[in-house]
Amino acid sequence: MSPRPLHFLRRGQPVTLHDIPPDRTLLEVLREDLHCTGTKEGCGEGDCGACTVVLGERTLDADGQPRLHYKAINSCIRLAHSVDGMALWTVEDLAQDPDIQLPAGQQLHPVQQALAQCHGTQCGFCTPGFVMSLFGMYQNHARGAALDRQGAQEALSGNLCRCTGYRPILEAARDMAQLPPATVDAPAVLQKLELLARKDAAIGAENSYQRPNSLRELLQLRADHPDAQIVAGCTDVGLWVTKQHRRFSRVLDVTAATELRAITQTEGWLRIGAAATLEEAFAALQAQWPQLQRFAARFAGLPVRNSGTLGGNVANGSPIGDSMPLLIALGAQVVLASVRGGRSLPLEALYTGYRQNVMAPDELLVRIDVPLPPASSATRHLRAYKVSKRQDDDISAVCLVLQVTVEHGTVTSARIGAGGVAAVPARAVQTEAALTGQPWTAATVQTAASVLQAEFSPISDMRASGSYRKHLLGSLLQRFWLESQGQSGASLEDIRVEVSA
Repeated sequence: MSPRPLHFLRRGQPVTLHDIPPDRTLLEVLREDLHCTGTKEGCGEGDCGACTVVLGERTLDADGQPRLHYKAINSCIRLAHSVDGMALWTVEDLAQDPDIQLPAGQQLHPVQQALAQCHGTQCGFCTPGFVMSLFGMYQNHARGAALDRQGAQEALSGNLCRCTGYRPILEAARDMAQLPPATVDAPAVLQKLELLARKDAAIGAENSYQRPNSLRELLQLRADHPDAQIVAGCTDVGLWVTKQHRRFSRVLDVTAATELRAITQTEGWLRIGAAATLEEAFAALQAQWPQLQRFAARFAGLPVRNSGTLGGNVANGSPIGDSMPLLIALGAQVVLASVRGGRSLPLEALYTGYRQNVMAPDELLVRIDVPLPPASSATRHLRAYKVSKRQDDDISAVCLVLQVTVEHGTVTSARIGAGGVAAVPARAVQTEAALTGQPWTAATVQTAASVLQAEFSPISDMRASGSYRKHLLGSLLQRFWLESQGQSGASLEDIRVEVSA
């Protein structure tokens, strides 16, 4: 069985590639098949950003009108067939795409011009990735509206540089919006994407890389091919390909199923489709809990959040995944489905062991349901803590998320999710019991901290020792208490460093 042709839009023209294996990465196709060597291979694991490209995807706005949505993603861990039907820009395209209208008399895109003027490159290896992340920022922000330094740092968190110290790159992010603008002819691109979609619709369904558009079709394919490798954003499966050299003869991609992309609010629940990207999912969560903004920004670099999905992170079940402790603390439930029907269960009940879960071979995780905050006079404290060696774009040593409800000075409910301390994402039920019904005081927290440290037996590994992780659990609960009392300076995040021009 041969793979279906791969179609995407580049430099205003449709590109058609045949016989691309289902597990071939987008970076391999760009560099080896299309000889586009401007996009660099660095880490091969979505960590350094040298391979960053930008995708343009047809979506609908709030009024149901088509629009072009831009996403900077890591091409090194993205499977090539996953961009079928999309527009693709690499660093080599910005000055050569007829659908990008450059300022009169300019040969460079404003992103490139700003980097040159600000001396934002030295050895140049990381520069293509920075250019493309900046291009994604440029397209997703209002013309003439410069990003502040914090916004630029968060948008560039997935790009690493060994030479410049980042200051000139951040200055380029500031200055690019002030240059004469370049515009993408979005209506023309959307029209060409519509033609690509029609071409794809004419191709038979039987192939080695399948990306169905509906949940019904997706579940039927899962039942027919339980041995197929399930992929969403490929931020984990991509590592199996690049680092473990695993091969997959059949791939089932869940990201085109309309039902799995939806994020809705109904009957007191925030319902997040499993194929919603991490960036989309966290935006919906932040709308309800604004205090999660910094945690969401630290979850991963933006290109990873643009590709990875919330459902993929949950189904993967890594004990150091950051979304599960948060969702456990929020009381989330997961919805599993197959052609036989569906079922719902608490998220923490999904896991049976290290990267093992209760899903049957024909089941898929299709949605995460998070209860919305109820209207109440009770005081709710919610904090999410991530401790890692590097501030941005790093994996947690410990992730701890706590939600405590206090009424008339007494803890009426507590939910605590923990990552990095057990073989599975865990709920700290003993610590919750130690808090519930007790006065919200320093003494209660001191007792609960001891319970929390005793509740888990974390291992030692390359990120932290077991004893350090235990100590962190108690310290983070103490920090949570101090912050609930309004004490400033309890976190490094409270400290603002003045940056000179």
